[in-house]
Amino acid sequence: MFNKGAVIERSLRRVLEIYRADPALADQMHIDALTLNVERACQAAIDLAMHVVASKHLGMPQSQADAFRLLADSGEIDRKLSERMIGMCGFRNILIHQYQDLELDLLHKVATEQWRELEALCLAFGLKIAVPE
Repeated sequence: MFNKGAVIERSLRRVLEIYRADPALADQMHIDALTLNVERACQAAIDLAMHVVASKHLGMPQSQADAFRLLADSGEIDRKLSERMIGMCGFRNILIHQYQDLELDLLHKVATEQWRELEALCLAFGLKIAVPE
């Protein structure tokens, strides 16, 4: 679990660093690097969720999003966080499978506010990560 927290922390630090260097997202290389790090952070969060579901015998998730539902159903995380993480799963899928359809507004939103959902997930599992504001 700690390794996944470290991946999330490192990826979020890079997201913020890259975004601050180019908040207009005018440079394609910055967009690519930002996308890669958001993708990594989301995947680590999914892996973390799957690990907790398996280790606590919470059920058999039928999808990545289902892991977050099982965590909420069992009280491991609150329902609102579960719903926000399910949204992040969807965004991750867009990044991976439909990159050409990527809306920069969504990337801006993740880089400016939604990254905190990943931080909240880590905290819910007792993983303190240090991401500078």
